[in-house]
Amino acid sequence: MRIDVHTHIMPLKIPNWADKFGYKGFISLVESKENHANMMQDNKFFREVYCNCWDCKVRQQEMDKFNIDVQVLSTIPVLFNYWAKAEDAYDTSRFYNDHIAESVASAPTRFLGLGTIPMQDVNLSIKEMVRIKEVLKLSGIEIGTNINGKNLDDPELFPILQAAEELEIPIFVHPWDMLGGDRVQQYWGKWLISMPAETTIAITSLVFGGVLDKLPNLKIMFAHGGGSFPGTLGRIEHGYNVRPDLIQINTKMSPRDVFGKVYFDSLTHDASMLKYLVELAGSEFVSLGTDYPFPLGELSPGELIDSIPEFDLQTKNNLLYQSALNWLGISKEEILNK
Repeated sequence: MRIDVHTHIMPLKIPNWADKFGYKGFISLVESKENHANMMQDNKFFREVYCNCWDCKVRQQEMDKFNIDVQVLSTIPVLFNYWAKAEDAYDTSRFYNDHIAESVASAPTRFLGLGTIPMQDVNLSIKEMVRIKEVLKLSGIEIGTNINGKNLDDPELFPILQAAEELEIPIFVHPWDMLGGDRVQQYWGKWLISMPAETTIAITSLVFGGVLDKLPNLKIMFAHGGGSFPGTLGRIEHGYNVRPDLIQINTKMSPRDVFGKVYFDSLTHDASMLKYLVELAGSEFVSLGTDYPFPLGELSPGELIDSIPEFDLQTKNNLLYQSALNWLGISKEEILNK
């Protein structure tokens, strides 16, 4: 079995949120040519997408081409709408979650789904998490690396993470609203530099903020192979050791201790880096993830894992499906017997 834990989907038909809510900033989708559409933020072009972004039949054809048995569907982070009024983000979250649930229902042995929640409001987030689990029967949630500038160790966000642990809802953390500003506008810097840095901030916030101490049973996975965190682990760990007065304020957990507690997708684009990540985390905590259907993802899903001769069969099986099942808390049989 091959399970891709990192794939994005969106509906072709999106309500005119600006008209409904009375202010701008929301994403819409406008068909541009056959099988293509433009994501627009108000009247400004954001990104062109192909029909595999919304058409589940096309998606399944491409899954078959690359021998992917199951995709875990999540929304595109720009649709989180954390910046919007909380009650409006609650409405948009419900809409996108309903669409993901419908997509899963269209092929229940091929798709699993992660919902989105209005993280700017604790009560509404928990309310939607309960619906995601109990009504929509989705497999978990996707959240951003920061919520309007608040890192994930912010006390205001803790009740949401605590509820996720209590409800046994897995979390996928995806970078968004990237730091860097004008300095990273050129050369696709937000995606190449700021995204990995965002994930590093998210991981270190959860570790140094003591969140993982308080929530030891939280099932959490980080996108893009953990971003820059594995590559800068030595520096971060050294700082932890030499400046405990600045870093060991809320926890005595070493940054290295995070490995074996949290999950990572395999999207490193580099065999040496993937081998290093598996060495650090263990293959039981690294899952095939491709960022399908976007060009910065792995264009031949699973090829990198397959290409590494040092990975034995058990390691490859862990990376290709077993770690994903462990993270999601399900079995192969539960998927196949849907």
